[in-house]
Amino acid sequence: MSSPILKKFQDQIIQAGQSKEVLRITGSGSKDWYGNALKGQTLSTKEYAGILNYQPDELVITVKSGTPLKEVEAALAEKGQQFAFEPPHFGPNATIGGMIGAGLAGPGRVGVGGLRDFVLGTKIMDGQGQIMDFGGTVMKNVAGYDVSRLMPGSLGTLALLLDVSIKVLPVAAATATVSVQMEQSKAIHLMNLLASQPWPLNASAWAGENLGTLYLRLSGAKAAVQSAISSFSKTYGMQLMADDDARAFWTSLREQTHSWFNRSQSENLWRMALPSTTETLSIAGETLIEWHGGQRWYKSNQAAKEMKALAQSLGGHASAFRSADKNAALLSSLKDNPLTAALAPVEDRLRKTFDPQGVFATGRLI
Repeated sequence: MSSPILKKFQDQIIQAGQSKEVLRITGSGSKDWYGNALKGQTLSTKEYAGILNYQPDELVITVKSGTPLKEVEAALAEKGQQFAFEPPHFGPNATIGGMIGAGLAGPGRVGVGGLRDFVLGTKIMDGQGQIMDFGGTVMKNVAGYDVSRLMPGSLGTLALLLDVSIKVLPVAAATATVSVQMEQSKAIHLMNLLASQPWPLNASAWAGENLGTLYLRLSGAKAAVQSAISSFSKTYGMQLMADDDARAFWTSLREQTHSWFNRSQSENLWRMALPSTTETLSIAGETLIEWHGGQRWYKSNQAAKEMKALAQSLGGHASAFRSADKNAALLSSLKDNPLTAALAPVEDRLRKTFDPQGVFATGRLI
């Protein structure tokens, strides 16, 4: 093994397997709060950093897992490109490995797809210290492609991510945000109506109780964006936001620094994934809706069983995204839903294949 840092990773993994220890993979720790309680000895990727290959003409970048996310985004911005799914940082030193492990996406997800859709290939080290390559650097390379897509959202419980190739997209020629006060039920209907029409609608959000504010972000060709601004103003009375205010607003949603996310210690921040046309839910307090109605946030101390049952009855699922109580019952799993329960044994076999000795079995997803 040519790289000293890779040899260090291998030695640590093999030693952990022999001594029956659990390793917790970490970069900057910006997402340590996400998932179940932390346990295990740390395996830090911070020394394993750098951009391995960036081909702007091919819209692909290959990066080591310990590379700071802001460094990669700066390199993309120089070429007028971006991670269009808008991954949240949740800290100034967030890494690419943490981005992949968390598998989260921001407001732009509804317009372009999630992080998993952009992963082209990965190099990993399994629970026995073996290096494996999956996928490639182009979308048409399907050999092992699905294995690469297992890494997003795995929170380091499957294998150690070494390198990842990610598809990037050009920054749009024009972007604008419009807003209007509107009742929640009408906002849900309008978001879905406009999303079904050929408008350059890139992101949407609504915040309030019964009455709140609907925000729509337009992104695309200048003529298309201007046409939408004019039409939405005349038809719905929407107002154009100043560019700086709009950028600050969408960033605050992505990073959850918006005042809406302030909550009491007794409240969990519940994230519900629902069919976008689902009507207003009778949950007390303010609601934040994103992704044209497909992602909904609630601050509530209601029992986890009730919140998860409600989401399931509507064809979705719910998890406590942020909580002071690191209780596994707050997170959704495949076993919670009859439609996905049959996949639980498949998940278990995958874990045992990649990590037969349970080196990465930290329980953050259980």
